[in-house]
Amino acid sequence: MQKKLTVTIDEEVYNGLRAVIGPRKISRFIEDLVRPHVVKKDMYAAYKEMAADRVRESEALEWAEGTFGDVNDEEK
Repeated sequence: MQKKLTVTIDEEVYNGLRAVIGPRKISRFIEDLVRPHVVKKDMYAAYKEMAADRVRESEALEWAEGTFGDVNDEEK
């Protein structure tokens, strides 16, 4: 269920939101930013969901393996 909320912001910020995000996408953008701060999610379920994302896991593994070379290249 959605609720309507009226928020007052500076005109410059509003214009920036419309220009960058788009006039019909501002509510979703703000909700996505605020949600992690106000809706607590079961940590176990969140990690399980992340692990199920094969593309994300592949990118994370690639990044992690790439950092090992950085450590070995450091001067002692």
